[in-house]
Amino acid sequence: MDRKTSPNPEVLCFGEALWDCLPHGLFCGGSPLNAAVHLHRLGSRALLVSAVGGDFLGEELLLRLREAGMDVSQVRRHSRLPTGTARLRLDRKGEADFTIAEPAAWDRLTIAEPLIRRASGGACLLHGSLALRGQTNRRALAKLAGLPGIKRIFDVNLRAPHDNPILVAQWARGVDLIKVNREELQRLAPAASRGHTLEQTARALAAEWQTPRLCVTLDADGAALLDGDRWHREPGRKVRVKDTVGAGDAFLAALIHHWMLGGADPADALAIACRLGEYVATRDGATPGFDPKRFS
Repeated sequence: MDRKTSPNPEVLCFGEALWDCLPHGLFCGGSPLNAAVHLHRLGSRALLVSAVGGDFLGEELLLRLREAGMDVSQVRRHSRLPTGTARLRLDRKGEADFTIAEPAAWDRLTIAEPLIRRASGGACLLHGSLALRGQTNRRALAKLAGLPGIKRIFDVNLRAPHDNPILVAQWARGVDLIKVNREELQRLAPAASRGHTLEQTARALAAEWQTPRLCVTLDADGAALLDGDRWHREPGRKVRVKDTVGAGDAFLAALIHHWMLGGADPADALAIACRLGEYVATRDGATPGFDPKRFS
């Protein structure tokens, strides 16, 4: 991949902006929002493409993003749809079970001409599978994905009932970088996973989807990265987990910042990404503050 498609390529983070309703409070959430916040903190140019309702929760979410120094020019307000929420239940390991409200403002995203001009000629486009749950978003995303020079990053999040493997495969084909977790890899490549190693399964899925780069997160065991012919593996480090919400988003933000945008060695970027993901898992919520120097 051409790591430097523009002097400072912008990452468009498309999809859900919502409130994570955890047992210990409300936290800004949604995978694209989380990734955008972490990219911004690391020093990359990140633009959240989403929507909130014309309600108090929407106003508060925008306020939090502005306080974090984020560009909210592409976070629209909907008068008829509420700001998104996700109710989370945590198990003893801090793993979350999500119930995501539907419909929400972020289900109705539209792309205006100024964003088209802004994104043309060298931006990165990051989205997940949850953002594909409605036709309106799929049409909007297709406009961005089809722009010349765009580099696509697909963060697969199979959350029931919005976990259609056929839809995921349709949108994954030809993407520049795909991230899945271990369970998603096994579900999306069931035949390849039987009797094969993690690397063999990842290579089989990457070949099927015609993507040159596939990242597999492995919870406490770290992560692995397929970059063309090269296979990298970074072990996890033991941490005291509070909740794992947003850890994968922080991981991906660091990988994008250091590797895809910064041109760092992929093995080095993978290690830094694991460390940031582990750090987020030791804190409440998906976007805790951190010193970017610790993860540079």
